[in-house]
Amino acid sequence: MATIEECRAALGKLSDNMQGVEGDVRAAAALDRSVSCHITDLDVTFAGRLTGGRIEVEETLPGPPRDKARIRLAMAGDDLVALVGGDLNFATAWGSGRVKLEASLLDLFRLRKLL
Repeated sequence: MATIEECRAALGKLSDNMQGVEGDVRAAAALDRSVSCHITDLDVTFAGRLTGGRIEVEETLPGPPRDKARIRLAMAGDDLVALVGGDLNFATAWGSGRVKLEASLLDLFRLRKLL
């Protein structure tokens, strides 16, 4: 089972990866939205913002998200680490329910370029 530190590092790596994208993917990464990532097996939530092409984690909170972010992810810690490491395909994980993503329809269309 991934630790809180490994999950935070995975979010940092995802943020770094988003900085290097170009074209339509860059436009999707440039959204300015509140974001939360609930790590279900650790019952911890990373809350922050997607802004300037980066994910800025502002808080690590126990339990599920307290506020409803505009972009909400939920998954096990190992799945987060595997997704960022390239060992788990997002579409497959989302389709099987291992990863949950909630956002407005417009944001989902933009985010599909990232994922």
